[in-house]
Amino acid sequence: MSAAADNAPHIPVLIRAILNAVAPVKGVWLDGTFGAGGYTREFLKAGAEKVIAVDRDPLAFEMAADWIGDYGDRIEPVAGTFSKLDEYGADLDGVVLDLGVSSMQLDIAERGFSFMRDGPLDMRMSQSGPSAADLCNEASEGELADIIYLYGEERASRRIAKAIVKARPVTTTGALAKIVEGCLPRPKPNQSHPATRTFQALRIAVNDEYGELWQGLMAAERALKPGGQLAVVTFHSVEDRMVKRFLAARSGNVANANRYAPETEKVEAAFTVKSRKAIGPDAQELEDNPRSRSAKLRVAVRTSAPAEAIDPKQLGMPMMRGGK
Repeated sequence: MSAAADNAPHIPVLIRAILNAVAPVKGVWLDGTFGAGGYTREFLKAGAEKVIAVDRDPLAFEMAADWIGDYGDRIEPVAGTFSKLDEYGADLDGVVLDLGVSSMQLDIAERGFSFMRDGPLDMRMSQSGPSAADLCNEASEGELADIIYLYGEERASRRIAKAIVKARPVTTTGALAKIVEGCLPRPKPNQSHPATRTFQALRIAVNDEYGELWQGLMAAERALKPGGQLAVVTFHSVEDRMVKRFLAARSGNVANANRYAPETEKVEAAFTVKSRKAIGPDAQELEDNPRSRSAKLRVAVRTSAPAEAIDPKQLGMPMMRGGK
């Protein structure tokens, strides 16, 4: 997703790669992560007749209010989650998802997503439900450690969880960042901030991002017409692994991640994967858009096979938290 203001320079991540992979762009697309509207406008420019623009953050449509009307009925804004995208459109020509936190959310300290800007420890994309502060102050030490390890792939998760519990109440991003910094060695040049993984983990837990992603992939399968295309941009390894395993399973290349689990029954392929290897940023993209350095794009084409539900546990997916 792109920058906060419409008139600010912003570059949707991997947009050239996406448009090349799905060309020619036509018909009705659903942008499940509208954000600042970068993908939506680029798809309309490339030839889409209409884009159903979905976002659970009320701020997204507030910030688009001064330009979205220029497109008339070619943009249909929907306040909702992409896990329910098949409720917003059917027989779609394409679905595009840009996962993770948007620049506009990171840039506003009051939203509590960034350790670079001190503010309330919030992190709620929908601006409703339990916050990251609630999680830090109410979850058990064991649950916090599991969340930080599983969702952030942070090896020092137990040490960090213990420090958070000891420091309660933790109510600001600055306080949390300082706690995490105290648990880890000083970063070397060009290494990420010590709090990066912990903040990522809490954000994913607060917003149930893995549950949303899994349900969103299945919803896209239900909503796409035969020949319709699914394009997903991920920003960290667990997300990419989820998308890769889902597409492998639904294109007939399933392999049990858990060797003790029953064999997965072969079903008719619902997708054809365009490239087995994820598409990353090229040199020009990295120069234009440093945020793209960890981005990976996977694209698949819907077949005429019936949509099927798939058990995430069967493919070794991470646990899902119930809350948002």
